[in-house]
Amino acid sequence: MPIYTYSYRDIHGTLLEDKVHAPNKHELTLILKKKGINPVEIQLFDKRSKRHLDSKVKMQDVSVFCRQFSTMLDAGVPLVKALDILAKQVSDKKFALIIQDMKKKVEEGESLSNTMQLFPNVFNPLFVGLIRAGEVGGVLDKVLASLSEFLEKEIHLRRKVKSSMTYPMIVLSASIGVVIFLVSYVVPKFVELFDNMNMEHSQFPKTTQFIINLSDIINNHWVSIIISLFGLAIIYNKWKKTRSGKSTLDYLKLKLPVFGNLTLKVILARYSRTLSTLLGAGVPILQAMETVAGTVNNTHLSKTILDSRKRIMSGESLSSTIEDSEYFPPILVHMILVGEESGSLDFMLKKVADFYDDEVDTALASLTSALEPILILFLAFIVGFIVIAMFTPSLQVMNGLSEGAMG
Repeated sequence: MPIYTYSYRDIHGTLLEDKVHAPNKHELTLILKKKGINPVEIQLFDKRSKRHLDSKVKMQDVSVFCRQFSTMLDAGVPLVKALDILAKQVSDKKFALIIQDMKKKVEEGESLSNTMQLFPNVFNPLFVGLIRAGEVGGVLDKVLASLSEFLEKEIHLRRKVKSSMTYPMIVLSASIGVVIFLVSYVVPKFVELFDNMNMEHSQFPKTTQFIINLSDIINNHWVSIIISLFGLAIIYNKWKKTRSGKSTLDYLKLKLPVFGNLTLKVILARYSRTLSTLLGAGVPILQAMETVAGTVNNTHLSKTILDSRKRIMSGESLSSTIEDSEYFPPILVHMILVGEESGSLDFMLKKVADFYDDEVDTALASLTSALEPILILFLAFIVGFIVIAMFTPSLQVMNGLSEGAMG
């Protein structure tokens, strides 16, 4: 019996996918409708369709795709012809195949937004929602240009965060490497020297005994340590994907000293820009809020945004629904209020996003400047601690010999 993949929407409007054995497409449609499921699309499952579900494309490639797509549509190139040209131009072969399949679907009469839903790893709900709004409003070229700008800003933000953390991570890695080298190679040489001098370990200072014991553990049980660390990494990766794990980590990210404030600013920049882009494209605010909740990548902020959406459904304004939240600072609430009163909420949200982009840049620069000397001092302290701990017994012996010679 053949396998079919089908997509459908849950009660929240989220597009989901599944696969099942069925005699044919018609029978599968009847089976699903009996279960209360209205399929959006049904396809025969094969290696080709599996590639669709698993394919991932770089954000930079998607941004270029949007920019070129927008330019061609603005120049009057038909939609199908534009997709055909783009499929031949993109350097990523997987992306080229996806665009070719999109072209075929559009030729068959499917809308561009529904076609993009088949590739959730490439086109997220924000992307699909904006494209649908562009199709309805007849401004697909403008929406694609806005998406390209949005993606470019997101790429710039991610690069800023990564580049700012590169040097501290290098210093931290070097610190760990130096400590492992000292403890696993240098310390045993000192222990051998002490043993040759018939020195009793029980008479060593506690710091020296601690370093020696640590060296013994690393040298004699390094295989067990590596296996344990590997196992802990697997457990951690599984745990952070659970609901409670993700919720706990998201909470810690917001509450960590220094880093918590930076994380919140990054989220607020993404929240403001996403909502601005959606509203500017004509997406209704309730639908826009639902999409934004899925793009901020933090369970606590997502819950706050969805709670805000519920209150907006009851007739409240956006600004009033977030003013009591611990996550939204007064300046953001005030600017949203001004945008609501002036009828330019999307414009004000864009200004807010730009403001938080600058805040993130400043915070990253300050954090990097502060971390560099702190990490260097930390490395110096650790190395100094090990060196002093190992030289202390030698100094005691030398002092004892000098006192004996004087006596």
